[in-house]
Amino acid sequence: MISELIVKLQQKNNLTYDQMQYIIEEILSGRTDEIENVNFLSSLTEKGETDDELLGMLDKMQEFSIKIKPKNLGRIIDMCGTGGDYLQTFNISTTASFVVAAAGGIVAKHGNRSSSGLSGSADIFEYFGYDLNSEPSKIVSILSKHKICFMFGQKFHPAMKYVSYSRKQLKKRTAFNILGPISNPAGVKNQLIGVHSIEYLDRLPLILKRRGAENIMTVRSENGMDEFSTIAKNRVCILRNNKIMMNVIDPQVLGLHKSILKDIQIQTKDDAIKSFVGVLNNTANSAMIETTALNAAGGLIVANIANNFEEGIELALNTIKNGDAFRLLERFVVDTGDISKLKEIL
Repeated sequence: MISELIVKLQQKNNLTYDQMQYIIEEILSGRTDEIENVNFLSSLTEKGETDDELLGMLDKMQEFSIKIKPKNLGRIIDMCGTGGDYLQTFNISTTASFVVAAAGGIVAKHGNRSSSGLSGSADIFEYFGYDLNSEPSKIVSILSKHKICFMFGQKFHPAMKYVSYSRKQLKKRTAFNILGPISNPAGVKNQLIGVHSIEYLDRLPLILKRRGAENIMTVRSENGMDEFSTIAKNRVCILRNNKIMMNVIDPQVLGLHKSILKDIQIQTKDDAIKSFVGVLNNTANSAMIETTALNAAGGLIVANIANNFEEGIELALNTIKNGDAFRLLERFVVDTGDISKLKEIL
């Protein structure tokens, strides 16, 4: 059956939702071999994935995942990107997530180590002593206490081990790069998602709408970042009240300074840690701080805390400048990691 479906893909024929569900169940159950996995992923990537195919894959991935059930009252969000822009920027979404949580949001952060950059969200949390293999009950407790937590993709999607080899063999993006950021173990229905390609700006909100999503914002900067950028204008798509809206966000119109790429780039993993802490304690350069504030503004809108980007940016900048963002980081590290690691950076 799988070989027949792979041939269909190789002939550039689309699969149905049910056919895709069948293939992914076989793969994630370990019933396929590496050759089949490579042929499947390469054929699907070359053909291009339909929304039904992506939805079939996503639903089956979620079925195989470990989940958490947050106890927080309020709108829980996630903020992450598909990655792969290869621009070596600092950990923008992770930094912005702490700002959002300090400003009153609730962030169930889901992520992995970096595959294309120097440092991913998991690398940041791990540096400060956070246990990436924390059990769901522990993470629920952390989220309840601090309004932010981290769920390590490898821990919560153990069946993905069956495709790790084939993904490395292909050395290019596959559907799983798109699906990873939207397969949150906490089942969040509100999310800010950076996308690596303009074609996914409206496609991802439409796919998530079919899964009952509430507030979804996708973004791609005109300079190629899968985040909000202060270097260029940003194209966004917003799902709200079951309606899709497209917009262009110009950071200069919002009162932010135009930055240049080198001001938000890092060279080493040590740079990644220092820039993360530097933004939160308001000692980083203005480009990093304003880039974080712009991304946090998007998260605050998704969380229904800010009504627009002007409000969101003001709240984010105040949260950094008045020390709330850094105080949250301190409390978080004291409770979940090793405070000496933070003190070493200061």
